[in-house]
Amino acid sequence: MTELPKNETGNLPLSGVRVLDLTRVLAGPLCGMVLGDFGADVIKVEHPKRGDDTRDWGVRAGNTETTYFNSANRNKRSITIDLKTAKGQALVRELATQCDVVLQNFKYGDAERMGLGYAQIKELKPDIIYCSISGYDRHGPERERPGYDLVVQGESGLMSINGEATQEPLKFGVAIVDIMTGMYSAQAVLAALYERQRTSRGRHLEMALFDCGLMISVYYGLDALLTKKDPERFGNQHPSIVPYGVFEAQDGPLIIAVGNSQQFERFCTDVIERPDLLADERFSTNVKRTENRADLVPELRREIHSRPRAALLERMSAVGIPCGEVFGLYDALTSPRVERSGLLTRQPHPVLGHTDVMAPPYRFDGDRLPVRRPPPCLGDATRSILGEMLAVDAGQLDMLKSEGVI
Repeated sequence: MTELPKNETGNLPLSGVRVLDLTRVLAGPLCGMVLGDFGADVIKVEHPKRGDDTRDWGVRAGNTETTYFNSANRNKRSITIDLKTAKGQALVRELATQCDVVLQNFKYGDAERMGLGYAQIKELKPDIIYCSISGYDRHGPERERPGYDLVVQGESGLMSINGEATQEPLKFGVAIVDIMTGMYSAQAVLAALYERQRTSRGRHLEMALFDCGLMISVYYGLDALLTKKDPERFGNQHPSIVPYGVFEAQDGPLIIAVGNSQQFERFCTDVIERPDLLADERFSTNVKRTENRADLVPELRREIHSRPRAALLERMSAVGIPCGEVFGLYDALTSPRVERSGLLTRQPHPVLGHTDVMAPPYRFDGDRLPVRRPPPCLGDATRSILGEMLAVDAGQLDMLKSEGVI
């Protein structure tokens, strides 16, 4: 384990772990952010002029930050180094020797060409945990293909299960493959760190967007293999539970999740007052309700649409039927539920005065893990990190900057 910077609290699960984050865009940075949330000192290496690509994506939130960048880069420090220069590569190799984990998502072969591949870093630090994130299997014929979330959503079949049956294939609302790849990668790093505690052994972890995208299909994927055909698409409805989905009340949408026949009985008698539906053999079990959804769902929609949302929610809650409102994103983020849970924090910002940063979703012993550092301004820790870790003095730093290395 490495020595922590002085401002670290030292009581978080990964306190003492240092991560060199060479990634950009979303999957890799999300992996680094998870490790940072758990207390690791994450050093994000960026290009001196443009930084991470996502500093130019989304809504501007400062001179060098955007909402997209901020979503994947809290609890990190930013250092700018031009990795196309020999001196820049040498600096990164030296930094790697003082780190426990290296993350990279360069195009296949680029890390090796820069002298930053796993074998090259392992020579310098044999117990390094090195995570390579790529688009496709690094051991297969597509290893040189770049990975893009949208493309993988199509190739993995995810688009084919998303949306309504009458629509063309539809991508998820967020870059779900990138997000899950980042999460899976963080899990792999944590497992490797745990193993190293016991064996002192380093690891080369190889993660691919396509592999992780395929995993997201979960039970739909197994359905397709068993039936040898694509599953039907049901939009906001559930493929095997009825009624279960989004319905339109008199004054807005709501979610109704009737999970079993006992709940269906209470829904028909106590909520929509239609006991005749219970007497209909076509709707007597969930399997039959699913088979006859084309007959049942229109009846339910008419009843639901004739009633105010608040009244429906009150009745369903009273008899133990899972339900909820459908919020817009802004309303969800500014709801009392989010405020009570401490899921949104306001962090100081040198240009804006403050900036909103989501808090980590994890609680340990009742306490939510903190936002120790807001998403960094580009290169705001370059001089301090190089001075602190590599003993580069002010004169050398000025020279490196004048040469465009940092």
